[in-house]
Amino acid sequence: MVRSSVKTFKYRVGKNQFLVINIFQSAAANADTGNALASNAATVKIFKKDKRR
Repeated sequence: MVRSSVKTFKYRVGKNQFLVINIFQSAAANADTGNALASNAATVKIFKKDKRR
């Protein structure tokens, strides 16, 4: 079972603006016979918005 929760927030220091992404994931796997693989991988894409005024 894979559970994930993502929290994002922005903060500003001077002229710079920072984006912080917190990803909390857990993965578990079990099998009666054979092998089981649990992956805890995350893919993050960040898109920059156009500045239109």
